[in-house]
Amino acid sequence: MTKELRVVTGAFGYTGKYIAARLLERGLTVHTLTNSTHRANPFGDKVTAHPFNFDNPAALTESLRGATVLYNTYWVRFNYGSDFGHATAVANTLKLFEAAKNAGVQRIVHTSITNPSETSHLEYFSGKARLERALRESGLSYAILRPTVIFGKEDILVNNIAWILRHLPIFGVFGDGQYKLQPIFVEDYAQLAVAQDASRANVVIDAIGPETFTYRALVEQLGEIIGARRPIISVPPAVGYWTGALISKWMGDITITRQEIQGLMENLLYTASPPAGTTKLTDWARAHADTLGKHYANELKRRQDRDAAYDKL
Repeated sequence: MTKELRVVTGAFGYTGKYIAARLLERGLTVHTLTNSTHRANPFGDKVTAHPFNFDNPAALTESLRGATVLYNTYWVRFNYGSDFGHATAVANTLKLFEAAKNAGVQRIVHTSITNPSETSHLEYFSGKARLERALRESGLSYAILRPTVIFGKEDILVNNIAWILRHLPIFGVFGDGQYKLQPIFVEDYAQLAVAQDASRANVVIDAIGPETFTYRALVEQLGEIIGARRPIISVPPAVGYWTGALISKWMGDITITRQEIQGLMENLLYTASPPAGTTKLTDWARAHADTLGKHYANELKRRQDRDAAYDKL
């Protein structure tokens, strides 16, 4: 008996890896679309990898043929260079949706962001909104999941806040630090995504965790948990950005962007919806206090080095 096929984008990366693992636990066949076909495969021969082939629509369509559900986590965090940015990510995702429809995929479970808006001045949020509209208009069954921050072993934001706390004598928050965010555990997010598999109802879910923090309170609690309490000072957003730029130069990365600072300060990572996850960030951080923030998580290296294991960069 042939197992049903599911396709997950980025199964060798972060959220896609956890989604793929849960699908395999259900006894399903899993393929992945990835830009990192030579990256270490954490699933061995259980997951077959195909390149995205955004420049070859026929090949992209063929790699999706036979799949019942597509789990899409493909996106980029910031603009970098001429071929690595939000506009490219939007264009590529539109190609992915079209290929899925042509291949006969029945449903797409799509990762978006809280509070997307096509009129937003922030490309991250306007781009995500454009893709949500395209998915709604595609005629395909869909589940749109809107997370804020996804935390876990391979996380960037929470880990690097802890790293800064461990390495610098003070921590600067942008403005008063009273804007909010609601992190969700990556395992909870994967469970939520896979739970959308059987239904064909069109849904939009704010994928938030059970704890709501102000940014200042998040920093305070992380510092206390990892034993690196630091004075927390309010700084103008421009000063915070340039401090982040210095860290970026030091680490060879993009630690924070102006758009990310604006999104935080405009409370776009907060919603009044009920929580979709159950794991508390504070509980998880306490369980990983010895390792959280010990090593800097480098976003650019993950994008540029397509061979090394994702969690080693």
